[in-house]
Amino acid sequence: MDQQTSIIKKIIEQLLDKMGFSGTVDLVKTDTDDAIYSISTDNDSHLLIGQHGINLQAFQHIARLIVRKQFPEKIRFSIDINDYRQQKNHSIVELAHQAAQEAIAQHHSVIMRPMSTYERRIVHLELSKSSEVVTESTGEGESRKIIVKPADMLAA
Repeated sequence: MDQQTSIIKKIIEQLLDKMGFSGTVDLVKTDTDDAIYSISTDNDSHLLIGQHGINLQAFQHIARLIVRKQFPEKIRFSIDINDYRQQKNHSIVELAHQAAQEAIAQHHSVIMRPMSTYERRIVHLELSKSSEVVTESTGEGESRKIIVKPADMLAA
């Protein structure tokens, strides 16, 4: 483990401890440049994750702020707790594929539920792999959602 990874891991462990939680922190290798620090905990993980992952987002934000004070270069990483993000990402990809299949089969636009910026990015990236559909975001703030259209459909 390199020094940077060791420092980030220690910061996350210290944050957990100061918040009164225990768990192990491991670096998970990914296909992208972003590192994922996975926290495994038995106690009260639902409190760390929060409703719809809001506490996890806040925890990650605080950890990133502390890490940025330690290093002059920008370091990109994510935090996952008990594979919550991994499972959520998988379900978002499934929803995206279902919307794409419906758009193609019914030959009409499919409007997905409102999503966070992170979730919309996952959908856009996943469906950009298909030449059969196109995606666009519409709406403002928390009501922002994705429209999935068959690629051969004229703009409506």
